[in-house]
Amino acid sequence: MRAIITLCFAHIKKRKIQNVLLAILIMLSTLLLATSVTIIMNTSNIFEKTHHDSNGAHQILTMGKDIHNPNTVNNWWQEQQGVSASNLIPYRNLSGFTANGAETPNDLYLFMMNTPKMPFAIDRLLFSESKNQDYPTEGTIWIPTSMASTSNISLGDAIEFNTGEKAFSLSVSGIVVDLPYGGPFSNNARIWMNDTDYHKQFDTMIGSEQYMMALRFDDYQQSANYWIEFEKFLNGPYLESKMEYVDLYSFYLIINKIIGFIMIAFGVAMLFISLFIIGFSISDAILTNYKTIGVIKSLGLTSRKISVTYVLQFALLSVVSIIPGLIASTILSRVIIESSLSYLKSEKHLTIIQDIRITMLLAVIILVIVILTAFIYSNKTRHVEPVQAIKYGMSEFANKKLNRRLNNSNRLSNFVNLPIQLQIGIKNITKNMKSSILIIVLTAITSAILVFSAVMLNSFISIKQNTPAFGYDSSHVVVSVSNDATFSKQQFEQFLRSDERIKNHAWLDQFTGVLPNEPNQPLNIKVDTLEGSFDAAGYETISGRNPVNKNEISIGLNVAKALHKNLGDIVEVYIEGKQHHLIVSGIYQSIANMSNSARITADVIKFYNATYSASKQSMINLVDETLSDQIVDDLNNNFKSSVKADTQQTLLDDVFKVVVAVLIIPLSVIGILFITVTFIIIFSVSRIHVRKESGTYGIFKSIGMTSNTIRWSITSGVLFLSGLGTLFGIFIGIKLIPLALQSILLEYGLLELPLAINWPITIGLSLLSVVAACLGCWVSTKIIAKTSPRILLVE
Repeated sequence: MRAIITLCFAHIKKRKIQNVLLAILIMLSTLLLATSVTIIMNTSNIFEKTHHDSNGAHQILTMGKDIHNPNTVNNWWQEQQGVSASNLIPYRNLSGFTANGAETPNDLYLFMMNTPKMPFAIDRLLFSESKNQDYPTEGTIWIPTSMASTSNISLGDAIEFNTGEKAFSLSVSGIVVDLPYGGPFSNNARIWMNDTDYHKQFDTMIGSEQYMMALRFDDYQQSANYWIEFEKFLNGPYLESKMEYVDLYSFYLIINKIIGFIMIAFGVAMLFISLFIIGFSISDAILTNYKTIGVIKSLGLTSRKISVTYVLQFALLSVVSIIPGLIASTILSRVIIESSLSYLKSEKHLTIIQDIRITMLLAVIILVIVILTAFIYSNKTRHVEPVQAIKYGMSEFANKKLNRRLNNSNRLSNFVNLPIQLQIGIKNITKNMKSSILIIVLTAITSAILVFSAVMLNSFISIKQNTPAFGYDSSHVVVSVSNDATFSKQQFEQFLRSDERIKNHAWLDQFTGVLPNEPNQPLNIKVDTLEGSFDAAGYETISGRNPVNKNEISIGLNVAKALHKNLGDIVEVYIEGKQHHLIVSGIYQSIANMSNSARITADVIKFYNATYSASKQSMINLVDETLSDQIVDDLNNNFKSSVKADTQQTLLDDVFKVVVAVLIIPLSVIGILFITVTFIIIFSVSRIHVRKESGTYGIFKSIGMTSNTIRWSITSGVLFLSGLGTLFGIFIGIKLIPLALQSILLEYGLLELPLAINWPITIGLSLLSVVAACLGCWVSTKIIAKTSPRILLVE
């Protein structure tokens, strides 16, 4: 045993730099894997904890007075056993607000709630900032964390709202976690008002009051049975808006699901690279010490005991590496979770669970994998024959193979008559095929990560380039009507038609549609209704076409999947309580509402309401898009009392800046880690080769070659290999990784992720892997410059 321990520590001391670099590699693998596990585990747990603490709703129902009687609906649910139903909460709709002197984009629709006394029975509000209060005091409001974060609103800030008839200002006295309407990508926000302020501002406002109620089931799995009974009570389907638990849940998790997937995939890749390096190091150590092993075996030490020295060496390195990796993962995972789930932060912190059992299990798995790898590769000592080892310094077969490969490379060099520097580079590649393959694989993975990160971030930053592929329109300017009483559609359209800068426009409304889905619950979806051309507005489909006629409908991807419908099928849909049978003309993907939506023309509504005219939102295309800001200013100045105009770019940036802010930290960390790993591994591999070929380089120096010439020759081979790896990496980053994400994206209504590629930035970042590889090689060969030819020859 003493001999084994002595040999083990001798191996560690002999290759200090190589062992330190390998330890760093194992640590980084542990960091990525442990971080991804923590993120995935906590993402669901934190949402579930928040949902539990708030006694959260499983369903949210919104109603007016035109289709169902809200009191009748509420009374029925209040009487059910196994269901908790909130009281009806009245609210009025507004669009947009002004905070800190800056107007917000008009894509945020506000529910101005008449706040009941806290605590609510279900769907409670959790205070993120300020002390718990029974209700907002007069002149103040509570706002959700999502609105506070995206608009940089703090406690005490004044927010101005405009009803179209008048403007009023209220100060923020509370920032609350509001699960149903406070998540990422939400274009709705509940503003919680004092009862006195509510009646003072809205009693005289034109339009009807709406009502909201929340349902929580003792057993959510039984909700379908309750709805069967409820629809029997209604003598038909529930025809107004219903938000399901899955809708609340999904968008809180989408970003972390993507981050977790990326970190697991790249953590596993880094672990495999670590294992390859362990195998490479052991194989190299065996070849380098072949004679020594032969002598030791001839003295009586068995192959098994020699093998144990390598296993013990890498087991010790793993233990030393895994512990700091686990510690660092707690910090990195907290940073990522805090940024991605900030909307769920109550009392200024998130309770992040670090399950010691899972952490230890992961550590044990990594340690076992490393030990097994070391054992498998160290088993090669069984084949060491003392006589051959002492005679050739390797097996006789390996000696013949090496001579044959050197002869082939010499013939290749002579045939093409290359300069001596390139010949050295080619010999370095052909003589060390395993390390050459490693360099290609490593730079391919690193460049793939850098390319994917660049493309992913650019796709969200440049969302305007691909808005139709995300399910949005591609119009240049969006105008929302804020005051129906003062708005004249005729005057507005006359202004548009007289302006030569405007190419075309369309009007968009949104209704709640109900699609019966036997034997499951009916689908309550958003139905986009357009007065104009969907194609001209820039909407796209992934199959078929947008609706043109009054008997056609285009449906979202997840609606088609749920109903098992395809092009040409008939869909039964209720809109405003009226039944329609429409032909599916197209299927589209959309991240908004997770493709649980549909598109129809305004003619469908006019079929039962001849006087209907869409007048909620206008989408305008210009002859010259660069005039968008100018048109927005003109529209806001000319129709100040009734509309609010924004560029489409402004609206999209407001929605997707959250994604960019959350993704930039983990993608940057992963990219930096792999660049570092590339440098470390290629430094280590090149250092091994320099030691093995020290005699050859000593001869080159003794016949007049400079140290820099030799170093450039070696680096040129690495440059060629890393360049080849980068080409593969660009393909993997643009094609294969997004394809692997498809299973996650499909859940959120996207068949494929629309990519916007900035080629100069993408190629520039991919070349960082080449720079890291060449720099690692160049630094590792510094020993050639420092050492005299005589010493090199002796070594």
